[in-house]
Amino acid sequence: MTAEQQLPVEPVGRVLILLDGSRLSLAALEAAADIAHARKAEVLGVFVEEVNLLRSAGYGFTREVGRSSGVSRPMDLAAIEARMRSLAEQARRSLERAMAQRGLAQALTLCRGRVADEVLNLARPGDLLVLGRVGWSGIPGSRLGSTARVLVSQALGDVLLWADPPMRSRNRIVVLLNHDQGANHRAVRVGAELARRNRQPLTILLRTETGRDERIAEDLLACMESEGITARVSFLPMASAGAVARVIREEGASQLVLSRQCSLFREQGADTLLIEMNLPVTVTP
Repeated sequence: MTAEQQLPVEPVGRVLILLDGSRLSLAALEAAADIAHARKAEVLGVFVEEVNLLRSAGYGFTREVGRSSGVSRPMDLAAIEARMRSLAEQARRSLERAMAQRGLAQALTLCRGRVADEVLNLARPGDLLVLGRVGWSGIPGSRLGSTARVLVSQALGDVLLWADPPMRSRNRIVVLLNHDQGANHRAVRVGAELARRNRQPLTILLRTETGRDERIAEDLLACMESEGITARVSFLPMASAGAVARVIREEGASQLVLSRQCSLFREQGADTLLIEMNLPVTVTP
């Protein structure tokens, strides 16, 4: 990316929102609605009846533990199917209400299968996929669900893992890049869009093994200036995911953007970073 270059303009894809009835899912729906309104994008809600859960209920030895009571009891297939129908209806009403408030058209797709597989089959390269970091069936206290892990690593388009936004004192969009990475432009474009929409400044963190590269920093700053965005560029020596998380927190990040091409994914550190950063995170291909 040079100073003469502008951020690439890409066609507006759909906003896909994964609904499962969990609290974070409903919060993610509101975020997805705001994004779709800003982009004037088509909205598709997705509700998946988890086939593995339904199959498990068919085995007599399978038991479930109540979230609040902690009491173990046999899984009841009829009760689970009734709960799925109730959650699907709740998803439909919530989707209609959120989009009607913003004057947006919407559609809801109901599927039965493995959640990640069904969503991947529906998603296109230009789509933004929005979901809560943990669904209703997730392990209590978990910060990253199994479906989120699969979609982050395999989705063709951008994935927004929604979490409760941090305190107001955190008011900066942070983009994490490799200084020699060819996929930087997409992550930078997403970061710029977030900074503009949220009226927040932008920090670009460049992971590097070779020290500062002022030319790259100048090019990025010139590009952001041309977009009317207040930004700064910092160089970050290659370090552990935990160390990177500390730097991001020190920046006062309200949201994080990183590319799947970031070396943290190759180093198996992405899970650690995503778990430690309990804030909205967008992962680009």
